[in-house]
Amino acid sequence: MHQDAKEILYTAEQLQARVAELGKAISEDYKNESVVLVGVLKGAIVFFTDLARAIDDSVDVSFDFISCSSYGSGTTSTGVVRILKDLDRSVEGKHVLVVEDIVDTGTTLHYLLENLHARGAKSVRLAALLNKPERRKMDVEVDYVGFIIPDYFVIGYGLDYAEKYRHLPYIGILKEEMYQN
Repeated sequence: MHQDAKEILYTAEQLQARVAELGKAISEDYKNESVVLVGVLKGAIVFFTDLARAIDDSVDVSFDFISCSSYGSGTTSTGVVRILKDLDRSVEGKHVLVVEDIVDTGTTLHYLLENLHARGAKSVRLAALLNKPERRKMDVEVDYVGFIIPDYFVIGYGLDYAEKYRHLPYIGILKEEMYQN
């Protein structure tokens, strides 16, 4: 375990098992359909790649990426969403599955899901590795949930604090002294 982590919340094995279950559910729901997986950069990239590989070949999958944030480099949402990198292709008339690392306040995801609907997507669903409903400020429906977690500041498996810890193979709780001054 990394010295800055207080404890491990989910091991690499637990993550892989849950991602496989999500991939199976998504495969069943989109069987014989085409879907654009939209990865939310940077945090979702590890979950995104594992989830994409867990979707079976009965689904025609393509990838795109978007980067938007309401956090900056802090630990709390600013409430203002900015698109930092937009999609490369149109999603008009397509099934879209947004793949996100964590749904916290819901501010960013609410904006993003509404934005994709406005672009004419045939359907828009959300897969999130972690769901933190106690912190929700905006109503966001998470269609595929990896784990529901309490209000911890978590790191690893793509999740970061100040661009650190993304490489850890597990999800851990960051020690408070690492982000409180």
